[in-house]
Formats: sequence, structure tokens, C-alpha cells
Amino acid sequence: MAEGLLAMSHENAIVFVIDDDVSVRESLELLILNGGWLPETFESARAFLSRPRVSVPHCLILDVRLPGLNGLELQKRVAVERPDMPIIFITGYGDVPMTVQAMKAGAVEFLTKPFSDTLLLDAIRDAIDRSDASLRREAEMQALRDRYALLSRRERQVMGLIVRGVLNKQVAHELGISEITVKAHRGQVMRKMNVTSFAELVSIAPKLDP
Repeated sequence: MAEGLLAMSHENAIVFVIDDDVSVRESLELLILNGGWLPETFESARAFLSRPRVSVPHCLILDVRLPGLNGLELQKRVAVERPDMPIIFITGYGDVPMTVQAMKAGAVEFLTKPFSDTLLLDAIRDAIDRSDASLRREAEMQALRDRYALLSRRERQVMGLIVRGVLNKQVAHELGISEITVKAHRGQVMRKMNVTSFAELVSIAPKLDP
């Protein structure tokens, strides 16, 4: 089941390409299509930035030398505005300091032209896998926050205490309610948070905002 979902999501994966050379854009577009992904090409960083964010696995193939906003400058923007977007750099003018700067800033790969199709396809697969994992984590966190939002104020108070190891009797004393009421709230917390054990509740509690 999980493998089917992964395959489906990767069929819809988008590979963005930014390169001011139209022949490079066209060749990469064909390579990406043959790899089973959806290509979107741009001739400048500014054009790409006007593209809304996407909610499917994706990555960015980025030329370092671009008119206006260059690749390294765009990488800084992407890190702030779209931190879940993996970047693969390509360049015909690669040098060691540039490579180190790009990789330190989180680039998945830095390829110097001419590079083999296999090398780029492998880098794209890695980047798409990273994006897919990031989107899944984000979806899980959102689901967790949505469930937590269903808790009443009192249920959140009870949850906050019991996950710290406070006994029902002590919770009742601190909140000024009966121990039976504490147990009822505890049961509601377990149900609404969709957990089957107290250990599971304790494990997810740190992921929530206080």
C-alpha cells in the first residue's frame, strides 16, 4: 500500500528547471519527461519566484550563472521562502568555493556541464525522495495539530499534566476537579488524539506547540 502511494506521488512529481539557455532547458525538459516526472522550465530566477508553491514532491535544477538574480542568491531566497525544496545545481563554470558554498547551504548535488544523464537522473530521484519525505512529515504534523485543536481547554490542561507523569490524583488536586473527571478527560484526550496507548500520547506531545 505504501509503495503504491509513493509511486503515485512520484508520477505527479514536478522538476523545476531554471536556465537562461533555451537549448539546455529543452534538453532537460525531455530528459525529465523520460524519467517519469513533470518538467517546468524558467529562463530566470524572477520568473520562477512568481510560481506558487506546490504540494507534490518536487525539486529544482538551478543554473548558477543567471541574469539578474543568480543561482546562489536564489538559493538563499528558496531556503527562507520554500525550505522544503531540494536544489540541484548545474553550471559550466564550476569552481571549488562555489561548490562548497552551494553544498553548505543545503544543495543536493552540484553538477558541472557536461554531465551524464544518469548522474542527473540519480540526483533528481534523490531530491524527489527528500521532498516526498518532507511533505509526508509536514502532513503528519498538520494532522496532529488538527487533532490537538479538537481538545477543549480543560482536556489540554489534563494532557499537559499527564504526559509529564503527574498522577490522576495529583491532576485532580491541581485543577480542582474530581479524579473521576480527570479519568474522563484523559479518555477523551486519547480518543481525540487518535492514540491507542499512553506511551504513544507521551511520544507525540513534544511535537505540539505548548
